[in-house]
Amino acid sequence: MALEQDRLLSRMRDANEHLVVAVVRAQTLSDEAAAACHHKDEFLAMASHEIRTPVSAVLGWVRLLETGALSRRDTERAIAAIGRNAAALAHMIDDLLDTSRMLSGAIRLALLPIDLATVAHDAVETVRPLAAARHIQLTFDGGHGACPVRGDAERLQQVIWNLLANAIKFTPEGGRVEVFVESDHDRRQVRVVDTGQGIDPDLLPYVFDRFRQGADATTGRHTGLGLGLGIVRYLVELHGGTAQAASPGVGRGSTFTVRLPLAPASTPC
Repeated sequence: MALEQDRLLSRMRDANEHLVVAVVRAQTLSDEAAAACHHKDEFLAMASHEIRTPVSAVLGWVRLLETGALSRRDTERAIAAIGRNAAALAHMIDDLLDTSRMLSGAIRLALLPIDLATVAHDAVETVRPLAAARHIQLTFDGGHGACPVRGDAERLQQVIWNLLANAIKFTPEGGRVEVFVESDHDRRQVRVVDTGQGIDPDLLPYVFDRFRQGADATTGRHTGLGLGLGIVRYLVELHGGTAQAASPGVGRGSTFTVRLPLAPASTPC
């Protein structure tokens, strides 16, 4: 009888331990879910504000144009403002659509051997007017050699464009953004280095997370949808590569590095 009681008590202790572990795991999952919901609620509120801003600007200028009372100079200003805000809105929509495709696993790559320096150069030239408008020095060093990577040129240009747009946004006027394409044994890499506001050490581990971002140094508030770097990491990892961020600290600039494997049959550079 005593032996049976000992066995029963042992089973009860084991069951109790399993129950405690299950409760702790359930609480952890609950906390993680609550945190995720909180970030998404913040994102939706912020996205509504960010999307409303260019829409309001476009509608405002359109109404002024409809009056026919604008001077030629003001009409040119109106058209330019509508173009800028429409482009910003289109970029936000593209990021939202890409995020939706990411979550559903619907993004497909057209993988071919490509020259990463050419792709990076095209991205640099695309954002050069944006840098010039903010008096930011933008330089490009394509390195030596032409070891191809296996990638989707359009998607990799999107990756580099997002990194450049992010660097320009967080770099004050008169600053500098540098782009380097380099070889690293069996990989090719792109480094985007800026003299901008840098990254808080507490934020650094989360810069590639969706729905999270830092505040603009000049306004003190969040700008954009906070999806660009999340898209960067997803697309790079889809290519079998890695995306990393580094910064000495706030006010001391930052460096974003994308590393991609060489195309099959390519010899290390």
